[in-house]
Amino acid sequence: MDPGCYWPLCFSLCTSVEVGGLLFVVAVGARFWGSVNYLETPRAVFDANHVITDHGLGLSMLLSASVLTFFSFIGFEDMLNVAEEVREPKRTMPWGIVIALAVATVLYIAVAVTAVSVVPYRDLAAAPAPLSAISNIAAPWLPARTYDFITLFAVANTVLINYIMGSRLLYGMARQGLLPTILGRVHPTRHTPHIAIFTLLVLVLALTFSGGVADLASATGLLLLFSFLVVNSALVVLKLRPSEAPGTFEVPIIVPILGILVNATLIGVRLWTGEGGFRAPVIAGLIVLVVTVLYVVLRPGNIGEEALAALED
Repeated sequence: MDPGCYWPLCFSLCTSVEVGGLLFVVAVGARFWGSVNYLETPRAVFDANHVITDHGLGLSMLLSASVLTFFSFIGFEDMLNVAEEVREPKRTMPWGIVIALAVATVLYIAVAVTAVSVVPYRDLAAAPAPLSAISNIAAPWLPARTYDFITLFAVANTVLINYIMGSRLLYGMARQGLLPTILGRVHPTRHTPHIAIFTLLVLVLALTFSGGVADLASATGLLLLFSFLVVNSALVVLKLRPSEAPGTFEVPIIVPILGILVNATLIGVRLWTGEGGFRAPVIAGLIVLVVTVLYVVLRPGNIGEEALAALED
């Protein structure tokens, strides 16, 4: 078997274990549905001097939490990096992304409803392992460490797919002149972008030691929102360009306009309220600054196949 075939098998195994664990939670907890008031929200808390210590759930907190929620949708954009391996990608990839988003959203909602039905939301927020807390009540016969094992697969799946797709992205951008050409080199024996892989490893380690997991997740969510804003803006420009030929998959122009408004609002609220501190926005801002400087310095242009062949020799 071709060694390149092993990583899709790893993805399939990890995804099966991860999704299977979530479906199991929904299955064993479905009997608790309807047992709580799903419209209940945290109320303001006062101390002995009638001073508010917790403002409860407000609009700004809700929007700030939505920024972090976008971290859950990381990976859908990685599907585009393997479009070259799909038959009729112009027709199948848009529908694949839309269907994947729909399935993931339904699964997330089902797990959320199950979670607050089985465990009170205040206890759930304080639980170090929420899924284990749910299974302890809904399925007490399940071994206690089962969801720790499933979590390892989920983390490995996320890290593996983002690492592989990230290195491919660096490699592809280098081949198009958007990054230093050295990142476009391919190992003579393994035929992998080894320079891009090693460079990404250094970046990942640097970001890991620059802040905690929560800060990195929040920074990633902000960067994802910014990327969505830029992509939607580009789509508006393309749709308004008279010379632009229609694509195989088209959406009304109101869709990207709403995307711009929603993403800009979420970013603005996160920066305005400062929920979760300002370390995450600083990390995200520094990454955007570095990318901007690279773009200005390199003045990207297309690299010919001759230059690429010389790099790989």
